[in-house]
Amino acid sequence: MEKRPFTELGLAPELLKAVDKMGFEEASPIQTAVIPVALTGRDVVGQSATGSGKTAAFAVPAITRVDSHLKAVQVLVLCPTRELAVQVAEEVGKLSLFKRGVHAVPIYGGQSYERQFRALAAGVQIVIGTPGRVMDHMERGTLKLDALKLVILDEADRMLDMGFRDDIEHILSRSPATRQSLFFSATMPRAIQELISRYSKDPAWIKIEAHAKNAPQVDQVYFEVDRRTKIDVLTRLIDLYDFRYGIIFCSTKIMVDELDEHLHARGYATDRLHGDISQAQRDRVMDKFRRRGFEFLVATDVAARGLDLDDLEVVFNFDLPNDAEDYTHRIGRTGRAGKTGKAFTFVSGRDLWKLQSMVRFAKLKIRRENVPSLDQVEEARANLFFEKLRTTLDQATYRKQDRLIDRLLEQGYASTDICSALIHLLQGGETAADPAPTPAAKPERKALPPAEADAEARPIPAVAPVGGADEPAPRAPRALEAPKARPAPREAYAPASRTGKDPGFTTVFLNVGRKNLVTPADVVGKIAGVTRLPAQIVGAIDIRQRHTLVDVVDEHAAFVLEKLKGIRVKGQALVPALATEKDAATE
Repeated sequence: MEKRPFTELGLAPELLKAVDKMGFEEASPIQTAVIPVALTGRDVVGQSATGSGKTAAFAVPAITRVDSHLKAVQVLVLCPTRELAVQVAEEVGKLSLFKRGVHAVPIYGGQSYERQFRALAAGVQIVIGTPGRVMDHMERGTLKLDALKLVILDEADRMLDMGFRDDIEHILSRSPATRQSLFFSATMPRAIQELISRYSKDPAWIKIEAHAKNAPQVDQVYFEVDRRTKIDVLTRLIDLYDFRYGIIFCSTKIMVDELDEHLHARGYATDRLHGDISQAQRDRVMDKFRRRGFEFLVATDVAARGLDLDDLEVVFNFDLPNDAEDYTHRIGRTGRAGKTGKAFTFVSGRDLWKLQSMVRFAKLKIRRENVPSLDQVEEARANLFFEKLRTTLDQATYRKQDRLIDRLLEQGYASTDICSALIHLLQGGETAADPAPTPAAKPERKALPPAEADAEARPIPAVAPVGGADEPAPRAPRALEAPKARPAPREAYAPASRTGKDPGFTTVFLNVGRKNLVTPADVVGKIAGVTRLPAQIVGAIDIRQRHTLVDVVDEHAAFVLEKLKGIRVKGQALVPALATEKDAATE
């Protein structure tokens, strides 16, 4: 199907003006095919991939049919999720901007009934809602369909998958027989076909092939990743490309919670979205994300369905989606408006065969790449720091420090050594006076807005051992208070006041102490939180002024050392090491 300019589709002047204001010049294939037919009043069945622009395909005919002088519901749009209902309502509002007297309202579960009662009583012409809440208002008598001219089912297959079939049939059976019906669905299973044959009259069938919408502006890559190392690969890719704004998709609510907590503990600004999140909290999260109040949204498909987001740099498929349509829908959130974006997918085991089937079905342009090495990540960080330093020098956006530099030069220090020392400190290096050197910190990223900087810290999740000596050290939290691990009950560990290297235990040195206000609960909670090991593996704890000695069971000592690297305690990045006699003798 060829695209055509909106001016050739028979739109009213006020709609053409709205389309022009929104910045659209030509219609998408589904819009080109559906709008002229729907404007004649004929029923339509539209089959196209998610993200193909079907909202405008049914919104334009809907607004055209509305009599703005009649204060009654004339158009009903059914959507599977609250997020999609809100998105459709926003687009209807934009398209009806210049047609005076047209009002639309979204109604969905989780929103105040009183607000919806007032909106419906005011005389809206277009209602966009989820089947359950629409049927609820019908039963209450607050939503009347006597004047209904057009009913639209958006993502009908998804609504049936979510168990809304009885609700949909109840609504359609109680709407006027003279109404026009528009059905939109990415797939056409038997249940959808039965619904169409029962509740439509001689519909025009319009199908846009799935591969016609293959996100051409999105660079699609997949990695074969062991399930246990997904988180480490994810953070490695984020650091390598220095991503600041994206979505990470998971298949389950539990995985969303665990990944969000783990990324938060590693210092990434994240938040989550899934079916168990209240509507009020969803609204807060999405408003914050649109304002870039945090970097990455971790979400399930159902929760993220219909989210209207622009300028995403990357989409991660942490878990493979169920089908090609969901995959296209996910990656279509980046690379919009002519911009390029990236989509990274993690697969392992049988998921690889599933991905290959999706590639064949939807003709996806996705290539395989190897997981980047730690050397590549470090080189990328060094290059990033170099570019920032060079830009600062070129733009001269810094205060002159000639007096301080002259003092150092007068004391015999070489200019190159002064620069090297400053870069060392900027990258997180410590002076020799500290008990142990701190590894170079990752490049500094933008601080969050002040309103977000004091967000409540969340507990560190339990994480299974992943193994491998080349895992990247967790990145320290920035702009947020260091997350606190939930300490084990006191009777679970009851640490002694000193370490004596008891049989079966190894003493570990930690570069935090009384000066950092560290307590035994902080130490045990942090170890248990990041290693997923029981608190009983921790023995005696001796907190000194500038460091702490802690005994851990011999067989877990190496793993504890590895997992604690870079984790922050009381704002200090840990540099754990095996304790020496000198450490034991130093107060």
